[in-house]
Amino acid sequence: MNDAEQAEVAGSDGNTPDDGAGERKAPVRRTVPYWLSQVPYALVLSTLAAGIVVVAAAYFKRGPAIIAGALLLAATFRLVLPKDWIGLLAVRRRWVDLLTLVTLAVLLIVLAWVAPQLSS
Repeated sequence: MNDAEQAEVAGSDGNTPDDGAGERKAPVRRTVPYWLSQVPYALVLSTLAAGIVVVAAAYFKRGPAIIAGALLLAATFRLVLPKDWIGLLAVRRRWVDLLTLVTLAVLLIVLAWVAPQLSS
């Protein structure tokens, strides 16, 4: 069964006659390919990885700032993009995701601000 047939079956209420006389067409919803919906997630993960590499290189002020930027990027994607386009960034309800991501980003920015830079 293809996507159009699945949408038709899911949209039917079982009360339509078999002759098709009163048949209504469900609005066609454009879906995004799975790999394309994971692009925002991949961008956030790559930014997080860059921040971790910077922290591993002993830059304890820049690393958390980059990670906070990745979290704010994820929050922006979660706020702006529709649910079909954000892939694995949609974990909970939108407001819970936004609150969590922004709170963690702000805490990391504060950490980056108050953390002493190690001198080499």
